[in-house]
Parts: sequence; C-alpha cells; structure tokens
Amino acid sequence: MLAVGCAFVAVPAGASAAPVDLATAAPFVTLAGAAVTNTGPSVLNGELGVSPGTALTGFGAATVNGAVHANDAVAAQAQLDLTNAYGVAAGQAVTSDLSGTDLGGLVLTPGAYRFTSSAQLTGTLTLDAQNDPAAQFVFQIASALTTATVSRVSLVGAATPCNVFWQVGTSATLGTGTAFQGNLMAAASISLNNAATVQGRLLASNGQISLINNVIDASMCATTSAAPPESSTAPESSTAPGPAAPAVPGSDTGSGSGSPAAPPAAGEARLARNGTTVWTRTPPRAMSGQPACTAGFTATLRGRQIKSVVYRLDGRIVRGATRSPFRLFVRGLPGRHKVTARVTFKDATPARTLTLGYRACAAVALRPTFGPSRFTG
Repeated sequence: MLAVGCAFVAVPAGASAAPVDLATAAPFVTLAGAAVTNTGPSVLNGELGVSPGTALTGFGAATVNGAVHANDAVAAQAQLDLTNAYGVAAGQAVTSDLSGTDLGGLVLTPGAYRFTSSAQLTGTLTLDAQNDPAAQFVFQIASALTTATVSRVSLVGAATPCNVFWQVGTSATLGTGTAFQGNLMAAASISLNNAATVQGRLLASNGQISLINNVIDASMCATTSAAPPESSTAPESSTAPGPAAPAVPGSDTGSGSGSPAAPPAAGEARLARNGTTVWTRTPPRAMSGQPACTAGFTATLRGRQIKSVVYRLDGRIVRGATRSPFRLFVRGLPGRHKVTARVTFKDATPARTLTLGYRACAAVALRPTFGPSRFTG
C-alpha cells in the first residue's frame, strides 16, 4: 500500500499541444446533443444550447447569464464545430500515456495526455503552464472520465481553463463538490453531482447534460454568438461615451479586458460603449476587542449598462447576479483575501474584472444584502 504522504508526482515536460478551435461552439457554457436537465439554483455564465434535441428542463430556478438556443441554427452550427474540435483534440500527437494512472497528485506541463480506456481523478490534478498563458493541455480519454468527491483541477504558472481540453470517448461524471477546469467535450453524456463547479465549458455531442446545483463559468473565455447590428450606421449619440462614474474614496474601477478600440473606419458601424462601473465598500466594522480586523463590509457595484456580475472569493465563484442591486456582503475570513467581480455589459463595452483585497479575523460567509436599489443603468 502506498503511503498517504506521497503527494505529487511530476510528469516531465513535453511539447505543448496544438490549439483546439471551438469556433461557434465557444460562446456555449453548456451545449448538449439530446437534452440539458437541471435541478436546483444552478448558475450558467455563458450560453445554453441543445441540438438536434430540443429539451431544456428544470431551468426555472437557475440563472443563465447568456442566450438560450433550443435546436436553432446557432446550436446546430455549434455542434458541427464541436465535432471538428473533438477530432482535432483526439488527433493530437501524444506527449505521455497515462493509462491506468489516477490523475490525482500529478503535476503536468503543457502537452497531450492519453488514456487508452477510462480516466479517474481523485484529489488534486495540477496543470502548470510554466508562465506561458498560451500553453495548451489536451486529455485524450478513450472511454469515461470520473472524478471523486471534492476533487479539483488546479491551474498554475499562467495556465487558463480556456486552453484545457478533455476529449472523452463516452461519458463524464463529476463527483459532488468537484472543482473542475477546462473544456469538457464528451461524445455521449455529461453528469454533474451536487455542488460541482466548472471553470470552462460542458459540451456533449450526442447525449444529455445533467446539472444539480452547479456553477458553470466560461466568462474568462468570454465570447458571444449574438449577431452584429444590421444597421451600417448608428446614431451619433450612441458613439459618445457616457460620463464616468464619480470617484468615491476606496473605490476600484477595475481593469478592462483589452486596450481601447481604435476609432472605426469611415462607413464602419459604431457600437455603443457606454458601460461604466465602480466598486465601493462600506467602512469596515471593527470587531469587539479587535479594532485592527475587519468583521465585514458591503461591496456595491454601480454603473451604466451592467448586464451581469460574477463574484469570486479567492478565485472561487460565490454568486452570479443579473439585476440590481449588485451588492455583496462579505464577512471576514482570518488572514488576507481577495474578492473579485467580473462585470459584463449590455452594450459593446469590454468586460471588466474588479478586485478588492481585505484582511479579516472572523468566519467567512458571503451572501447578498438586499435593500433599495441605487442602480441607475
């Protein structure tokens, strides 16, 4: 019997895998061939679709921060592009054959990894991009993928879930509380147990996707299938940026996802970029006998044209919101921590990620605080 203390096994570095292009399937956070079913208050930060099936059931209690496509032309084309992407992933030159090896405890560098039958994840798999944000990881799994309860995929060294691809020959099952990362492409079905989360996408070519109180987030790889405006020109008033939100002490205006767009060429359609956002927090409440610690604070987002906000605590999603008030109450967790908000807008304003750091000394609990809305968008 192996000793429990054998924590990590490093796999030697190999050539990075080739890029896998999802094309029109990229906007979908969940795309199935037959049906998508949901139980409980799941959150999908991306588009939801099914084709050639039509069944999307149980989403009355869920939050879908994206368009919904039930066997329309968009979903049909996405399935064709998914088939191509699946084939590209399956055809990668293999860096290492991991058949019969549990992924838990491994530290893998960029490359393509093969399993000639099923694959299992028990514990933590670490993917190290070695400070290359473009590094690709591909997993070729001939049959099923299964994760144990509270297993996780950890990304380090500038790795991103957008560049991690799981090509699964049959079905994938994520255990209760699993924290998964990457684009999960299954030929048959995908099933998530209660409270499993995915940073990436769930894409099933033929079968069903089943969700139970899950959070699926592809906002870090944000793209949209929405068609551009048909008009070749827009009213002049739509091109003028709105006034900036007033500066408030302690606010964090965040950072955009890219550099400002260049002025459009003559005759080119102008898309409104009127979105603004500012994040403020109330003065921290000092704990009795511990004035240097923060017992809690309320973080409030205000601005124009806000479409959705995804909140994270130390990188883990804790809430998604699609209407005002965009407000979160944070109770303290001992030590130093970071709360982030990923904000997307209703117009062409680039998405922004805002950050608040804090130090506290109490048990943590994040929950929305309800009250009168001050949202002006």
